[in-house]
Amino acid sequence: MQVSFYGHVRQYQNIKSEIDANIHEVLMSGQYVMGPMLKRFEAELARYHGTKYAIGVGNGTDAIWLALMALGIGPGDEVITHPNTFFATAEAIWIAGATAVFVDCCPKTKCICPANIEAAITPKTKAIVPVHLYGQCADMNAIWQIAAKHKLHVIEDNAQAIGAHGPGFRICDRSDAATTSFIIQKNLGTFGDSGAVVTNNPDIDARIRKLRNHGSDKRNVHSFGFNSRLDDLHAGILSAKLKHIDEWNDQRRKWAARYSAGLKDCRTIDLPVELPGYRHVYHLYVIETKKPEWRDMLLDHLVKAGIDAKTHYSIAIHKQAGYPWGKNARIVGPLTNAEANAACCISLPMYPELLPQEVDYVIEKVREWDAKFAAEAPEGKGIAQRGKTCPSCSKA
Repeated sequence: MQVSFYGHVRQYQNIKSEIDANIHEVLMSGQYVMGPMLKRFEAELARYHGTKYAIGVGNGTDAIWLALMALGIGPGDEVITHPNTFFATAEAIWIAGATAVFVDCCPKTKCICPANIEAAITPKTKAIVPVHLYGQCADMNAIWQIAAKHKLHVIEDNAQAIGAHGPGFRICDRSDAATTSFIIQKNLGTFGDSGAVVTNNPDIDARIRKLRNHGSDKRNVHSFGFNSRLDDLHAGILSAKLKHIDEWNDQRRKWAARYSAGLKDCRTIDLPVELPGYRHVYHLYVIETKKPEWRDMLLDHLVKAGIDAKTHYSIAIHKQAGYPWGKNARIVGPLTNAEANAACCISLPMYPELLPQEVDYVIEKVREWDAKFAAEAPEGKGIAQRGKTCPSCSKA
């Protein structure tokens, strides 16, 4: 059996008539950039998040750095985030001209550890960028308290967790703005690149709208800005898909529960953790081998069995060749949990359009490998979940 990692072709086939109707509407309107379909989708996206504003931009990376720029964050400023995520989070900070400050993540959730944030704050610190990794929200209650105490801005990197929430908060309830990516593999993805920023702050909204459009909010009148616009064709595709996002996230949660039930007694791996009171939307279902040397062995076993498993993210940002050592980056404390996560992670196929027999086949092949090495498995959790707990992950 072959099990793909992505399901976007199946998804298109399932709602083809809705997507095609929106594409046709845009094509016949003759307005393909900054047109009525973009305005419609922005209104729908703001309504979905319960925010006052949503601004479509070129991609998720642009969304972060435009939000930083809208808040006046740049050279000489520090922005705290964590390194076991996609490179673009830090890249956006560097593009804005600021210094990325890396702290360790929680060993269980893999999201940024609030206790580590507070230890990294200096007079230069201006913002925190927590990443809602794999589909679970970071502890925004704790992060927002820290930000308020130190008068810091918060920008949520929500590229992986649209529709997620935590105890007492939704996305953007505890931040100045939240950003997202709509690249095809996301829970809400278009047929290419695009992104958005949602916010309740009218100044952020106005500034990003100008910055994305060559510094212009009036025809032929420009100031400093860029070209980062979500075009109407992508807006139409996303508008059709947004109506289904909660249903699709529910299905991801069902497949995650099926994986966890089928793999719960495996001795060589640790399974994802969902904190009490949180809605994890499983952009990725990430298991971790209890020994780093097992990760590539299990991955190879799955690939040879026809399962398109992958790693997210196998090289932490501070270990990348392109990491800018010097004034634009700083590490605070050991990054033990982040490095362990990078060394041990495997993402199993996860999308709403999976079939029950495909999920069961993946479970069968993981268990098949586990049976060969179970006798060698260390007792308790593996190194990726064995780190010092923090106020967030100790709740699990």
